[in-house]
Amino acid sequence: MIFKTLLSLILGLVCLCWASFAQAQQGSPQNAGARGAAMGNASVTFTDINSAFSNQAGLAFLEELSFTAYGESRFLTTGINSFLFGVAYPHKKLGTFGLTVNYFGFDAYSEQKIGISYARKLFKNLSLGVQLDYLGTRIPEYGSANSLTFELGLLAKVNDELSIGVHAYSPVRVPVHLGANGNFDKISPIFKIGAAYTPSKHVILSGEIEKNLDHPFNGKLGIEYRPIDVFAIRAGVSTSPFLASFGFGLRLKSLDIDLASSYHQMLGFTPSLSVSYAVGRAGKESHKQD
Repeated sequence: MIFKTLLSLILGLVCLCWASFAQAQQGSPQNAGARGAAMGNASVTFTDINSAFSNQAGLAFLEELSFTAYGESRFLTTGINSFLFGVAYPHKKLGTFGLTVNYFGFDAYSEQKIGISYARKLFKNLSLGVQLDYLGTRIPEYGSANSLTFELGLLAKVNDELSIGVHAYSPVRVPVHLGANGNFDKISPIFKIGAAYTPSKHVILSGEIEKNLDHPFNGKLGIEYRPIDVFAIRAGVSTSPFLASFGFGLRLKSLDIDLASSYHQMLGFTPSLSVSYAVGRAGKESHKQD
């Protein structure tokens, strides 16, 4: 009994330190699939199904019913995993409706996030996205916490080469009640602004600046090179914490398979995998900014 209690306390402390370091607490936005993970998560201008996790405004540019599933193993640590699932349905007149489900954690600590989103084009090349989030945190020894918050995003395609995106996660500080003792914390607002430049149909360069009001600025840079339509090579970097990343993508008609890995000099590698499916997309061009 003593050993079990001590082990639970150690795991709880490790988890709290880990979550703070990895900025995964309180439902904070995670990687935009393995594509985003490979590009330093410079993903605020994505317009594929992965935009459901980075900037919901990008969903307005979807043309097909799309699904995605994503998983990662944080620094190859046994039991500390993150899983994402997303689906988006674009309606020609009403806009795009989406659903995302996120899970992060292990037995002694876990977080869940469920998001319901809506995106619509305000003009031909300008879109707005919103999402309502339900957040849940569970620590068996201490209780659970639940809260609601929201996200907002804008995406503008300035021209064929340049796109600009902005996104706000929980722009107001929503309180989170912890357990039955009346203690509470507040969700940290996160703001992002970024751009993507497409000098040719084979290359996409992306960058963004992220500010969590409780953490330093985080700069992100990414590149995607598609030598042929069915294959992509990606790389990226982020500054806070410093992570280098790389990955590959394979497009088989309606199916996308993306692999990525990021590296932290102290904690090591985080491998990840995404599988996405767009109904009826087969035969369409795959080199567009998405």
